Amino acid sequence: MARPVYLDYHATTPVDPAVLEAMLPFFTERFGNAASKQHAYGWEAQEAVERARRQVADLIKASSNEIVFTSGASESNNLAIKGVACALRSRGNHLITIATEHKSVLDSCARLEREGFRVSRLGVDADGFVDLAALRGAIGEQTVLVSVMAAYNEISMLQPLAEIAAIVHERGALLHSDAAQAFGKVPLDVTALGVDLLSLTAHKCYGPKGTGALYVRRQRPKMPIECQIDGGGHENGLRSGTLNVPGIVGLGACAELAGTLIPAESARLAALRDRLLAGIRENLDNVRVNGSLARRLPHNLHVSFAGIEGEALLMALGDLAVSTGSACSSGSQAPSHVLTAIGAVGDGAGASIRFGLGRWTSDADIEFAIHRVSAVVRSLHQRQASPLHS
Repeated sequence: MARPVYLDYHATTPVDPAVLEAMLPFFTERFGNAASKQHAYGWEAQEAVERARRQVADLIKASSNEIVFTSGASESNNLAIKGVACALRSRGNHLITIATEHKSVLDSCARLEREGFRVSRLGVDADGFVDLAALRGAIGEQTVLVSVMAAYNEISMLQPLAEIAAIVHERGALLHSDAAQAFGKVPLDVTALGVDLLSLTAHKCYGPKGTGALYVRRQRPKMPIECQIDGGGHENGLRSGTLNVPGIVGLGACAELAGTLIPAESARLAALRDRLLAGIRENLDNVRVNGSLARRLPHNLHVSFAGIEGEALLMALGDLAVSTGSACSSGSQAPSHVLTAIGAVGDGAGASIRFGLGRWTSDADIEFAIHRVSAVVRSLHQRQASPLHS
């Protein structure tokens, strides 16, 4: 039985063969613990970890001592938000985030709220962008941290981080950004952007699941942040636990690979994305793009089809692996909080599909998706228009 055509690269990506090749020796003959300082096995593992740290740092234009390895972006978000809030509790108890953030950001803020912090959740416009004037007005003397995602999981809008950072720093607060979707897909320069903390993960960038990192600015003054996992003082005391050496090697390898591929890969995927949208619009009326086409990740297309029910659409597209939104909130039947925030849900909004293109998406995949989606949507429209439909 043929497997579905995969267009859900936002949810996860396959491990690149070159990344897997780099990882494999560290499962077997190079299996040492990076914290074992007394023998060659440990030294070898530590050397591999430090090489990966440099590879990740190079991709985001950071210093290697600013990279803290974690289990993924969700843990990095928790460490950044809770760690800074706890470290600066004596200075202020107010945090700001955006209503469209990933659940690991929103839920971290909600946890801190239950512990006595105040949290402001700002809305966005119809394209998904934060109102900079509203942000400036929300920051007060007690504000210690602002968290704004670099690119959304669903509609993949690229927020103006440099402008946001200028406002945040002008008011004396710190800026964290969840860059899980942007890492390895578009250029990221933490210095130029002005972010103080940046979360990333390997499995969205052709690396292994279960490995990520947090960039923590080390330039003077030193970043105030408290660890959230105790037990050994690994990662300069910010994240205890035996390091996942094979996973970290994979993260470093996928970062180095992305550094060479981003320009050509972005152009190719943007062209495929534009062909996908044009093909769907050639065949169907009332197709709405969610979010701005001009300022989004090159491999993302998020569209809605008026008059179609979402679950029926996905069930009918069994030979096409796509999503209605973020895979990180699996099992939830509630409307997407991102689409709700931009006003793309409710009566007449229709079903939405997130297409995530990737390294192995072909021209044939795009043509298949155009014809399959068009046929299914037309069929569902005809079924709902039938007098036998109830």
